[in-house]
Amino acid sequence: MSDLTLKVDNLHVHFPTPAGVVKAVNGVTFTLRQRERLGLVGESGSGKTTTALALMRLLAPPARIPHGSMILDGVDLLALSEEKMRQARFAEISMVPQGAMNSLNPVMRIRSQFVELFQAHGQFTSSSDIDARIASLLEQVGLNPSVAGMFPHELSGGMKQRVCIAMAVALRPKVIIADEPTSALDVVVQRQVMETLGRVQEALGATVILVGHDMGLMAQFVDRIGVMYAGRLVEVGPVRTIFRTPKHPYTQMLIASIPTLEQKKLFKGIPGVAPSLLNPPSGCPFHVRCDQRLEHCSRIVPDSIALSPDHWVACHLYPKEEHHDQPA
Repeated sequence: MSDLTLKVDNLHVHFPTPAGVVKAVNGVTFTLRQRERLGLVGESGSGKTTTALALMRLLAPPARIPHGSMILDGVDLLALSEEKMRQARFAEISMVPQGAMNSLNPVMRIRSQFVELFQAHGQFTSSSDIDARIASLLEQVGLNPSVAGMFPHELSGGMKQRVCIAMAVALRPKVIIADEPTSALDVVVQRQVMETLGRVQEALGATVILVGHDMGLMAQFVDRIGVMYAGRLVEVGPVRTIFRTPKHPYTQMLIASIPTLEQKKLFKGIPGVAPSLLNPPSGCPFHVRCDQRLEHCSRIVPDSIALSPDHWVACHLYPKEEHHDQPA
């Protein structure tokens, strides 16, 4: 694999409330290399989107990041001034939002929205340069250049999402975060959008973080999977390893809940509900719902244990002395 692109270390995101502090992201650590695709999966409320917004530094007050670092090609994004971070968005790290319908300005033509992006980053002064660049970007995502003259309401959901992809890659970023980019689309359009994202990623040589809860989509697209629960990463590993030999009980339940055409069986969901991040349970946050819990799971938060150089898990079922000391 190529050189390290992104290193997230001990990232915390807190939301102060009158009732106490909500720890939406609680010590997340992972690394990404050039051209790699990482999937962040988990139930709603597990901290996936908050992690993505933290990477973009787009968290709205009262959210704050009290601890952690986000090193992109040697630069800590958390240490940048607001202006430097504004310049880094789209140029170094960009985001394909969850709902294209809400992210495109409904009263501006597509061309004008690209123009705003270019002007905000001081690029392409002449109108002909801008038009040529927009046409090229639209063609790159499989859209006719005439789309530039349209308003968002004139486009289908899949076309809007591809416009968002074109905007996200317009300044050739190193990292592309895709936050559930197909959640509002039918399965045929989902495939088209993911193929488009994969194609432009390969052309740029960029890294992708795909946020979502669709394990089937993850299996088809990503290289590695990070499983999140209650603001923590509980397991990270290669996609084939995670699906063939999931180690964390939560990961096992997520995979067991995927329907299959190969055999008829009773659909089995995950019992209980995700814990409150304001008053989480003591010890391992999953122990309340876990059918493999040990006596000390309710008292001690498990460390991250490396099962192999590229696969680690935070679970008491895997004693530390039997494995490597540090996660990959």
